[in-house]
Amino acid sequence: MARVVVDVMLKSEILDPQGKAVHGALHRLGFTDVTDVRQGKRFELEVDGELTDDKLAKVEELAGSLLANPVIEDFTVTPA
Repeated sequence: MARVVVDVMLKSEILDPQGKAVHGALHRLGFTDVTDVRQGKRFELEVDGELTDDKLAKVEELAGSLLANPVIEDFTVTPA
């Protein structure tokens, strides 16, 4: 069994209101050294058997069609 991690982040040019809210809360809590926050999503997928290039390509395909919205989000696929 292999594990693949898919990290999804809003593109840098897309406004991130949740990240801004967290950033504001951090400042109110005294963490004033934090200069910016961007929020994202992390998916951990268990893949049956050994992770081959074909299986990794399928995970990248599903990440781009289901887990991320490529219009507003970037994603990375990493074997873990």
